[in-house]
Amino acid sequence: MKYVQHVNEVLRHIVAAHPSSILFGQNINAASCLSGLSRGLGAVNKGLTLNTQNSESTLVGVGFGAMLSGASAVFLMKQTDFLLLGIDQLANTYNILRQRSIKGSFTIVAVCVDSGYEGPQSALNNLDDFCSIANVEGFTCNSRLDTSAIFESQLFAPGFRILSVSQRFLREESLDLPIVTSDPTGHFYQYYQGSDVTIACFNFSLPNGLALREHLLQNGVQSSVYSVNAVLDPECEEVLSDASRTGRLIVVNDTKSRNRSSDRFIFRAMRDYGIERVVVADRNWGQGCYMPWHDQLEINMDEITQQILA
Repeated sequence: MKYVQHVNEVLRHIVAAHPSSILFGQNINAASCLSGLSRGLGAVNKGLTLNTQNSESTLVGVGFGAMLSGASAVFLMKQTDFLLLGIDQLANTYNILRQRSIKGSFTIVAVCVDSGYEGPQSALNNLDDFCSIANVEGFTCNSRLDTSAIFESQLFAPGFRILSVSQRFLREESLDLPIVTSDPTGHFYQYYQGSDVTIACFNFSLPNGLALREHLLQNGVQSSVYSVNAVLDPECEEVLSDASRTGRLIVVNDTKSRNRSSDRFIFRAMRDYGIERVVVADRNWGQGCYMPWHDQLEINMDEITQQILA
């Protein structure tokens, strides 16, 4: 099953079980239905489904108002980048609301435009920035099982959060991997257990981490592989403990944010767990990093293997 089909199936299943939900966003029930992500939601939603205009600040405010009234609201956004237009609501309005007792829920489901070639406003891939500046929970969805678990636990949970799906994955087969262990709140998922090195994948870099695991395996290196899905201060004690056990840590992150949760993770690994051998595979920073062209994270696997074996 394609990634987009799986996310859509999960959404329809959860929405059908919440008869009073409010769904809104541009073309969520018309035209392409966000490339198929929202197709059929209006048919299963017994609440309110609204096709809206582009007015991100207003729509974020509508979501907060619905949450404050006790409703369950979901704003489906076609591009994460456009959250910049709602940053005042995210950082200031929500900062006031979080002081109150909130019974309703508001979730933004945003498409991270990480496939390139989508225009100059569509090249940020920086959910870390939004979550850190507004102190908001955020989650990225990489595999079939983590997508199901995160949406089930977070979509209509009381309070506010941002769930991000990858445009790059939309037409690809959804990663169908067994989970070794996971955090019940969706902060991390473990897919492989190894004895030589721990690979921690942030943002939408799980496919890169899995490819790196295969490359290391060909060189006799057994790897544990984790996907760290929470963006804001992820609870990763188990991941760090595994890295302490193997004594070697590889951190993979394809975000374009300069304020990365993986940096704090690395700091904790070295300070609190005494892990000295840490290899980082991330963006080659430069002006071109923010241009709207090819967006794949390229990793020199031979070089990483040499660093691990050294």
